[in-house]
Amino acid sequence: MFSVKTVLFLGIFGFCSAGALFLPQLGVYGYIADYCIGPASQWWEAPVSHFGIRYSFTLALCTITGFVLQNSKMRYGWSVFYKQEVFLLFFLGILWFSTVTGDVTVGRYDIIDHPSIKFTKITIFVLLFTHIITEKKKFDGLLWVFILCAFALGLQAWDMPLRAFVRGRLEGIGGADFAESNFFAAFMAAMLPFIGVQFLRSKSWTFKILCFSAAAFTANAVVLCRSRGAFVGIGAGAVAALFFSPAEHRKKIILCLILGIIGGLYVTDEQFLDRMSTIFVSEEREMDESAQSRFVLWSAGLKMLSDKPLGIGAGNWYQTIGKYVPEYAGKDSHNTYVKCIAELGIHGFFIFGLIVYYAFSQIKWIIKESENLLPEKAHDYRLLAFGLCISLVIYLTCALTITMIYTELTWLLLMLPLCLRRVLENELTDIEKEAETT
Repeated sequence: MFSVKTVLFLGIFGFCSAGALFLPQLGVYGYIADYCIGPASQWWEAPVSHFGIRYSFTLALCTITGFVLQNSKMRYGWSVFYKQEVFLLFFLGILWFSTVTGDVTVGRYDIIDHPSIKFTKITIFVLLFTHIITEKKKFDGLLWVFILCAFALGLQAWDMPLRAFVRGRLEGIGGADFAESNFFAAFMAAMLPFIGVQFLRSKSWTFKILCFSAAAFTANAVVLCRSRGAFVGIGAGAVAALFFSPAEHRKKIILCLILGIIGGLYVTDEQFLDRMSTIFVSEEREMDESAQSRFVLWSAGLKMLSDKPLGIGAGNWYQTIGKYVPEYAGKDSHNTYVKCIAELGIHGFFIFGLIVYYAFSQIKWIIKESENLLPEKAHDYRLLAFGLCISLVIYLTCALTITMIYTELTWLLLMLPLCLRRVLENELTDIEKEAETT
């Protein structure tokens, strides 16, 4: 007999897979839920694991099929391709080019996909994503999927046994990209602005209570990860929120920040505070080995760039770092930007920088063009744009100490502003058509 959770999981998976043929956004929702929660690592998936179902592949395939079948109903805004999407394709090309100009990759990617293969899959899904999530209801649905995933993972983190903690840090929870605590913490931290925005937008107390509960368990999960990168990211997000909050929501946002700080302090413990204190180094207190090693690794990354301006090749950091710092052979870069410029060269880093720039540029455009809507709708778009901005600030700050250049979430978050831009463009188009018919 299957458990209730197993039956529920199979039901949702089947619904999203079949539904994607008619409503492609259901495939997107299912794919993202699978990506975030990682059912293959959950006990409730074990009873059906012998079937060998490739959940993400199946959902992606159904989404592609649905996209083709329903293409005539798709709305792409004012342009089928924007600069951000073109630069994404350039970045993919640079990544593949680096496999020719860089060293031959050995040893690490026998079981998991090489970054060139993985990023090709990411690019395909991201382009589907930006061309499907182009209407308000679809965008709202996507935010709720992210929030429910964060809530579910927060509940799981709260209930994890002691054996799941390694050196006092929660490990091995969530999808494949979140197996290490810093990655999981960055994801959960980036979800906090989404939860806050939906709390402010929701008119139903049921949804407000859902958001409040999700925020509590999400913040608690971040604390359990003991991630300094996530802590600094949340701090940067809080500062950005004070400067960029929409005027009409500023008091509410400041109140939410105060409540968030109080709640965060409530769930912290001595171990968390001790680890966070190593971020700041004084003459009396030396930096711990983990933090100090990052500066050594970053310096080595810049030396790699100096030796090979075109990059050492995608996926080659681990086999190369030992040549520069023998005692750190096989260690990660612990910095998204350093790994990007070391592996993909100056041109790869430049294109990545342009993609980040255009993500924030889309947010600025949304805020400006929303003025053409009625005040209530304009306020809603500004609040959504604000949430995307703060989430990106948090995540990109986390990227200073966490390597996430080939992590799917990085590209989903960077492209979300483009989805919201298309949502707004379609709404403006509808308003213009209504005006013409009256």
